[in-house]
Amino acid sequence: MINSLDEFLEPIKSLTISSLDDKGNPFSSYAPFVKINHKYYVYLSLMAKHSSNLTKNPNSSIFFCEDEQDCKNIFAKKRVSIQCTTKRLEQNTNEEKEILEQFSKKFGNEMITMLHKMGDFYLFEFTPFYGEAVFGFGKAYNLGGKNFDEFLDRANFGNTGHGKK
Repeated sequence: MINSLDEFLEPIKSLTISSLDDKGNPFSSYAPFVKINHKYYVYLSLMAKHSSNLTKNPNSSIFFCEDEQDCKNIFAKKRVSIQCTTKRLEQNTNEEKEILEQFSKKFGNEMITMLHKMGDFYLFEFTPFYGEAVFGFGKAYNLGGKNFDEFLDRANFGNTGHGKK
């Protein structure tokens, strides 16, 4: 049993971002991430479609999923979906420097330095406001608590799960 959101996320290096374009159409892709102080960060080029989507519309969703080769049942992959508000951070600030240091620790300094030198990469910050976690059949939870990182039994919200029809 997974006991915490951080325990589930620990081996995961990337997340899937779902954003909305200027016509309200959904767009999904992935990006490497770091989590700091209960917020999630990605480093995106302004050329990436997500950059313009997230700049124009701060509503987004991020998704984490167990690797297929690690799952016991393809219909019950462990996964977490988190709805967020998003903002693009300013470049060349102490905040950017501190977050990029965490990216360097996780992914290697050489890659982050190269991306930073390109000049069109910005950090995007995802702040959770709702989430759900599924860790198998009958093991679905809402994310709650002050930082949306606690598993809350859905039965407490009137959801009784799978039943016979």
